Amino acid sequence: MRYAKDVLAPELRRPKPGRGPVPEAEAEPGLVVEDTEGRFCGAIVAYEKDSVTCEDRRGNLRAFPLPGLFLLEGRRVRLVRPKPKNSGPRRTVSGSIAAPSADAKVAKASRIYVEGKHDAELVEKIWGDDLRDAGVVVEYLEGVDDLEAIAAGFRPGPGRRLGVLVDHLVAGSKESRIAAAARSEHVLVVGHPFVDVWAAVKPSAVGIAAWPDVPRGEPWKEGVLKRIGWPCATPADVAAAWRRILRSVSSYSDLEPELLGRVEELIDFVTAP
Repeated sequence: MRYAKDVLAPELRRPKPGRGPVPEAEAEPGLVVEDTEGRFCGAIVAYEKDSVTCEDRRGNLRAFPLPGLFLLEGRRVRLVRPKPKNSGPRRTVSGSIAAPSADAKVAKASRIYVEGKHDAELVEKIWGDDLRDAGVVVEYLEGVDDLEAIAAGFRPGPGRRLGVLVDHLVAGSKESRIAAAARSEHVLVVGHPFVDVWAAVKPSAVGIAAWPDVPRGEPWKEGVLKRIGWPCATPADVAAAWRRILRSVSSYSDLEPELLGRVEELIDFVTAP
């Protein structure tokens, strides 16, 4: 006797008790899932075309194939890539309405300078699309002690403006005196009040109650990591902590208003006609 269908075909198999059709769940960032073997439980922090990355409460990362079976609140689900959202105009991570796709633009003569690599990476993550559309390049200085000379060497003028973002720009600080000396008609220096740009990320986005106070004279980043219980013994530990913080930022809503307003001010200044 010949069978009309393959008797081993998946659609003909009888499901085991309690193993009926598995519902799908989209791999949205922040969703907490567990692998079906119960060996790893964590929140989704990134997804690609065929994989999803989760982070557990200790900061360990693990990638899984996508789509795949997981436990969500104790129930089996088939995790799939999120569907594109088509409601209304597309917005950038900064909240701006995204410009239509266009060819790459020639960079403007105007620039934005920030203090360090972490500042530049955070600005890129939130405002990168806006800056590319405007043709504005962001560079980092490795500190602002020589800002006045650097600004003069930039040769600012009409159509060649310089915007500078400074950490810990508060009244009476060394940074405030440096900023005042560097400002001119075509150079705008603004800043946020935080000791480091890390603290411009809302604590809730990172999963802590607050950024801890660190006494003067103690390295701020290492002091913070020690107090929140993250590894802090080596430069590699500090670098890993920053990557973890940066991953936690998914939109402008994860940043403090004191930083948001200043970056928007700089973008307006360097793109003004």
